[in-house]
Amino acid sequence: MDILFALASSFILLVFSVSKGYFVAYPLFVTLGILVVVLRRRGFTLKYLFKLIIDGSKKSFSVLNILLLIGAVTAVWMAAGTVPAIVYYGIQLIHPKLFILSAFLLTSFVSFLIGTSFGAASTIGVALMIMAKGSNVNPHLIAGAIIGGAYWGDRCSPMSSSANLIASITATNLYQNIRNMLVTAWLPLGISCIIYLIFSWFYPVQITDSSLLIELNQLFDLHWVTLLPAIVILVLAVFRVEVKLSMLFSIIVSVLIALFLQHYRLTQLIQFIYTGFQLEQNTQIRSILLGGGILSMLKVSVIVLISTAISGLLSGTAALKIVEKFLRSIHSRSHLFSGTTLIGTGAAAFGCTQTIAILLTQELVSKKYEQVQLTADYLATDLENTVVVISPLIPWNIAGLVPATILMTDSGFIPFACYLYLIPLCNWLLLRSGKDWIQTEALLNTPK
Repeated sequence: MDILFALASSFILLVFSVSKGYFVAYPLFVTLGILVVVLRRRGFTLKYLFKLIIDGSKKSFSVLNILLLIGAVTAVWMAAGTVPAIVYYGIQLIHPKLFILSAFLLTSFVSFLIGTSFGAASTIGVALMIMAKGSNVNPHLIAGAIIGGAYWGDRCSPMSSSANLIASITATNLYQNIRNMLVTAWLPLGISCIIYLIFSWFYPVQITDSSLLIELNQLFDLHWVTLLPAIVILVLAVFRVEVKLSMLFSIIVSVLIALFLQHYRLTQLIQFIYTGFQLEQNTQIRSILLGGGILSMLKVSVIVLISTAISGLLSGTAALKIVEKFLRSIHSRSHLFSGTTLIGTGAAAFGCTQTIAILLTQELVSKKYEQVQLTADYLATDLENTVVVISPLIPWNIAGLVPATILMTDSGFIPFACYLYLIPLCNWLLLRSGKDWIQTEALLNTPK
């Protein structure tokens, strides 16, 4: 009962913090303190509790430097004109009767390149919303397509913080995880495209604002060379070069382009890498091309650090025995996926952030995967197919709340974010029918 009270108090603090826009690390730190007090009263020594906290937080160390690199990459890609070029050329491909489908696919492409749902929503997403502002189409429909697409890359990009986090905590290979994610995504992706194609046909969006394209062309030299930093990431990913090394190469290329093509000073670029990119000119797109930087990822890193400490504390003290009891009743692959989905949904609702949801779910279900002799690859893919895409569907979880706010909408986008709920649904149906695409791929690649 005392643990439930502690978790309920934490949930209230987190929801309050999210609703007021406070830094989530504050309520998380309070939660950590409450749990230490409760578990100390249960008889655990402070020495043991602090050991669990340290051991738990150590799990985040391998991913923290990647998070900082992601912040640096995002900033220099904007300065080099890479992100502006993707937005500029992408928007020109849109036809009014394919607008909603294009919004989904374009955002998917951008999010895959830059690896962040928030970044995709705040660049190509905002541009699309502004251009469709004069139409009579429900803005929630457009926002749902954009946010659904934004989580395509957040789920399976080599630059995604969540993909790197899952690879780290499950001790799996990032590129193998991405391959498994692509294999398990083709069906929900195809169905989503059909749904958005139908919506596009019946609700055409006439683009009324082309000033964004004009301003982008005026502020940046959009030569094709600006796409090189993204091409470097994609090519090195094909050859499975270690992701940190890929990002460093991309940063070097971006800095050279920003210096010699966009004519930024080296001191400016160093500042962008640390504090994030910001245009000096007071234009319409100043609020769109904004962000990145190591400083922004430091906040994410703190959240990851405290979250792993909380997960270690709950796991090491067996504080959530009721979940273990529930998992013991599971005896089939499809039921295990269902259980992971249920636990992931609860973790996403409780944690209010995608990071907490991932860490808590992994801590709670990992032992069960070992017991039924499923490798860590299965666990990593199931986490990507459940908690990662479910988190944005929780109205108060910042995974969906922040992109919705960026796009000037609210939780009304949720019914239209088809891809997000088709991922767990399609994979559950396939498992129920006896098809496990990860296993099939593994068998196909087994030497004969």
